[in-house]
Amino acid sequence: MTVVNKYADLLKTRGVARIISAQLTARLPSGMLSLAYLLHIEAIFDSYGLAGLVLAATSLGQAIAGPLTSRWMGYWAMRPVIILTIAVSILSMAGIAFASLPIGGYIIVGFIGGLATPPIQPAVRTIYPTMVNSKQLTPLFSLDASAQEIIWIAGPVITTFVATQISTVWAILVAAAFLVGGGLWFLSCRELGTVTIPPSRSKLGVVLKKPAVLLATVVGFLLIGSAAAVEVAVVSVFGEEGAQAGLVLAIWAFGSIIGGLGLGGLPIGPWALATRMAVVFIGISLAGFILDFWWISFALLIAGAGIAPALAVMFAIVSSSVKFSETAEAYGWMGSGQLVGAALGSAIAGFAIDGFGSPGGFAAAAAFALVGVLVATIFKKAHPDLRGKDPSPIPDTEPVRTITEQP
Repeated sequence: MTVVNKYADLLKTRGVARIISAQLTARLPSGMLSLAYLLHIEAIFDSYGLAGLVLAATSLGQAIAGPLTSRWMGYWAMRPVIILTIAVSILSMAGIAFASLPIGGYIIVGFIGGLATPPIQPAVRTIYPTMVNSKQLTPLFSLDASAQEIIWIAGPVITTFVATQISTVWAILVAAAFLVGGGLWFLSCRELGTVTIPPSRSKLGVVLKKPAVLLATVVGFLLIGSAAAVEVAVVSVFGEEGAQAGLVLAIWAFGSIIGGLGLGGLPIGPWALATRMAVVFIGISLAGFILDFWWISFALLIAGAGIAPALAVMFAIVSSSVKFSETAEAYGWMGSGQLVGAALGSAIAGFAIDGFGSPGGFAAAAAFALVGVLVATIFKKAHPDLRGKDPSPIPDTEPVRTITEQP
């Protein structure tokens, strides 16, 4: 079966195309707000550093919220938790966009918004194994990771264009519109009512003792931190020429999508994560040498080819390592790592650009990616070998073998 036919059959599976599209739309603000807040606060205080403090506060709230709200879905179901967090998130975005506050006020509002990050990612990753058979799960993770590039890379294209061509306030409002529209679409999906997450029997955080979960959380933090730093560096290179910056980021996204779809059917061995992170590091390292549109585009096309494949590997090794009741919390920790990485990557790149210019932003991004390669390599034993194995979560109740005595 060709790669195209494989994904075509997957999208024909009942509900798959709908839920991927809905969750993608609802989660698009995750890839927009860090950059929108950075540009908005920088325009107010004329400092990337102060803007970075707001992002750091937001990331702290996200780190606290991710695993916590994911566990809530096991107790109160998905829809009530997602509705509550979306409502608070919208109020927080409005506060950042319209309120005239000292920097401390923006930090507090950003922190509250981070706490209210909707747990859509852990919800949908928990639902996926119930929608397809075991052979389709790894390709589904690859398809999802490729589609996720709309969040982490193509999302900032929209933010950059709106912020530079209209205003930073409108960039935040566009993100809010995606959250409301996508959130309502996601909430309408029947799977949210038919799939029940069993309450986790373990204490909060115990799932991080699973080596694969901890590995995916740390490397995901570093990968998305690197991506966020690149976004800020690209914007700093092209300044107010939003069209050029947007085109570079779009080319980067295209590389990631092609990489994710092309490698989606490959077996996941113990070196899978390290090799994919190495591709990301090489491409980003090249990007900072020549600050030219075509050179940066070429380098980021290489880097992009490793991003979606790396994310797909992380999703698969987490899924295969936890019980079904633990999946939401596990993906909550992983999602928190990515969101924190996005905010801190933007913030650190901002300080680096203030001190060393645009090359400093690319250097910060390359440093994030290099540490990701080292972590994936040093802790390779935490990476399960999934070649020929089912990546579905471990059932909470497994069959018990009985021995019947013969007379």
